[in-house]
Amino acid sequence: MVHAVGPGRSFSTIGQAARVARDGDTVEVQAGAYRGDVAVWAQRQLTLRAVGGRVRLLADGASAEGKGIWVVRGGDIRVEGFDFEGARAAARNGAGIRFEQGRLSVVDCRFSDNENGILTANDRTAELVIERTLFQANGAGDGQSHNLYVGCIAALTVTDSAFHDARGGHLLKSRAARSAVHRNQLTDSDTGQSSYELEFPSGGLVQASHNRLRQGPGTTNSTMLFYGAEGYAWPENRLVLHDNLFIDDRPQAASTCAWRPASGRWSCRATGSKARAAHGRANCATEARPTAAPRPRPAAIAGWPPPRRCHARGRPRAVPACRRLPWRGRPAVPGRRGRCA
Repeated sequence: MVHAVGPGRSFSTIGQAARVARDGDTVEVQAGAYRGDVAVWAQRQLTLRAVGGRVRLLADGASAEGKGIWVVRGGDIRVEGFDFEGARAAARNGAGIRFEQGRLSVVDCRFSDNENGILTANDRTAELVIERTLFQANGAGDGQSHNLYVGCIAALTVTDSAFHDARGGHLLKSRAARSAVHRNQLTDSDTGQSSYELEFPSGGLVQASHNRLRQGPGTTNSTMLFYGAEGYAWPENRLVLHDNLFIDDRPQAASTCAWRPASGRWSCRATGSKARAAHGRANCATEARPTAAPRPRPAAIAGWPPPRRCHARGRPRAVPACRRLPWRGRPAVPGRRGRCA
């Protein structure tokens, strides 16, 4: 069944439609601005679609359950064509969408001026898919709220989307067991003050390819990508970077990718990711992959692995990442520019 929302339609507010909609229904919202019209969606299957143009959801001080503009805890819900703006909460984590359980697909949406663009719970069976969506200027300015903040869920997939100018937090932060980040723009403007462009603090299986990451001069953190900063929460942990471009435009540029070493065997490789610094030096780290079941390390390399980076000095240029980064004291891979340290 299709429920129409808007002037002269079956429902004048989205909240009314949310209370009436049943599993398998479609809610079509007419283009326009809807102020303080918050909702909770708990259906097992539902499609929410803007028709006739963009639908702007302006929080105007309202929040569903004190959490955000929309709270989603359904089975399989698809959201298309909505703009979420101005979410606030008493805990300073008001979200455009608070996603708690089920599977949520967000397509062609925009999140701006919220304390979190999308904030998820920690349901380890939940899945979040984001396509062709813009996240801009979200965050409470406390460093604990972000453009996109994904908790310990089963899977995150982000494609063909843009993340810009988080207010003090990260552009994308994910604790998911599996994170796939492909063909996105994760960039700070010259006036932006984002922290990390990408962070995966709990490890997990991460694949990031064909992304463009840019760090502006006003960043609050010198690192662009961090993996495993808080340890490894999942049975399998692997970071794979392929054909990404890291651009660091800070005055003292040292564009870095970093990870926290773990016990067990590690293998390192890179496949085409590059770093470019506008000033000074560029550093680009490669893939870091601990095994699923860590094994004791031989005493001869008990301190391994040390920090690893590829360095290129001199005038600005694209720098291929190292194919293999050995422990300290071993030579760099022949035929590669720069040195490994």
